[in-house]
Amino acid sequence: MRRLSRHTTPAGTLIGAAAGDLTGIVHLGLGNFHRAHAAVYTADALAARPGDWGIYGFANRSPAVVSAMRAQEGRYAIVEYSDDGRRVGVLDVHRNLGVVAEDRDAFVAALADPAHRILTLTVSEVGYCRSPRTGTLDLDLADVRADLANPSHPRSTVGLIARGLAVRAAQGAPIAVLSCDNLQSNGHATRSVVTEFLHASGASEDVLSFVANQVSFPNSMVDRIVPATTSQTSAEVAELIGVDDRCPVPAESFTMWVLEDDFAAGRPAWEQAGAIMSDEVQAYELVKLRLLNGSHSLIAYLGILDGQAGIADAWAQDFVQDAVRAGIAVDYLPTIALPKGFDPDAYLRSLAHRWANAALGHRTSQVGTDGSVKLLQRIPEPALIALRAGRVPHLLALTVAGWICTAAPPPGFDPGPYAAEVREPARPRLAEVTRAATSPRDHAIAVLRNGFLPDTLTEHTAFTDRVADLVLAITRSGVRAAAREATEAANQDRKVP
Repeated sequence: MRRLSRHTTPAGTLIGAAAGDLTGIVHLGLGNFHRAHAAVYTADALAARPGDWGIYGFANRSPAVVSAMRAQEGRYAIVEYSDDGRRVGVLDVHRNLGVVAEDRDAFVAALADPAHRILTLTVSEVGYCRSPRTGTLDLDLADVRADLANPSHPRSTVGLIARGLAVRAAQGAPIAVLSCDNLQSNGHATRSVVTEFLHASGASEDVLSFVANQVSFPNSMVDRIVPATTSQTSAEVAELIGVDDRCPVPAESFTMWVLEDDFAAGRPAWEQAGAIMSDEVQAYELVKLRLLNGSHSLIAYLGILDGQAGIADAWAQDFVQDAVRAGIAVDYLPTIALPKGFDPDAYLRSLAHRWANAALGHRTSQVGTDGSVKLLQRIPEPALIALRAGRVPHLLALTVAGWICTAAPPPGFDPGPYAAEVREPARPRLAEVTRAATSPRDHAIAVLRNGFLPDTLTEHTAFTDRVADLVLAITRSGVRAAAREATEAANQDRKVP
């Protein structure tokens, strides 16, 4: 079978338009989400209004996707799953490719090049190097310390961006840095850590002034479920369009992108590709971070502890649906000022539909990955709102308890076969802080008292005690019993005037 390339792409399968030869966007984090989200919007925008918006894409460490895309002249397929079945389209917007770990100078040079007018990021929450306690730049991280000691040879994402902007400042061409990660106020957060790094590294006043005045950091909200690629994904591309693709991407049909229209050097016509330009990005962010992402974490941890491999499998369990619906109604929705014209009931119906999409093959272990960082965006603020109102957020506590039992199970507790698949960067530290614990409750308290959640939250003993009680319940009675008890308590609180 012929390998996917420009010459072998079947007629009628191209998504949007192919980019021209020139690149105007640098992207860091060449994983599946970027390739099924911003890259697709860019292709559709180019079909509506041509421009020099090809993408120079950089993987962080792994050369696998870069090698595969190079062999396919930058093209790859997206397999989209919906109620109508499967659909395959081919994307062609990446014009240059690189691996940061192999050539950091190439990334810095690309960011400094005035032809590039936007830097987009999908580096996950971990990439922003923020302290879980303060939300500011974490000066204790090894990579950050190394970068501050030698800022001209950075290793961290923040150090790389700061270095590229510092070099760019010499010629002064404006640029936008656009985070496409699930952080609340992600543009503000990105500006904050980059600026903090520049100050801490002794950047010149010229560089600081350039970043303050010529670099914009628009906020954005991104939404599309994009599972990991498997051999089945490539098999479906071969079946449906008759070519061999070594780097296809599976995705749901739903997609959403809300952007603050603050681009210092212009942008593609993303609004003509379906993106929403809005001054209410933060409201959309909260809807996504809490109703979708927060609930997704709860589904994942309950599913893992119940022995469910897939999100759809977990969602099919009544106790999971009951817990998630109670969490949304009681712990999340009251904390959000919804965007104008937003229909929460329709959105919740769409979420249930998306979580039930078994064709996606979205694994609970994938959604449960990086919980120590993801939960910081999803739990503390709504939990604090409830606690300050005199109410215990039972389902938020259950989410944290589920993460603890998955990522750092108490001694003697078996979290099931899928917990080991969860990538958790904090596992070594979790093991260290819980080493002296003598019971599941002590184990949970040790996690909560050692900086994995903000002090402003863990100083509320009502919350830490509730998490500890639920960890004990999971280990002694099982996740189903613990979830039902938390759901009943939340629903009871809902009935109390």
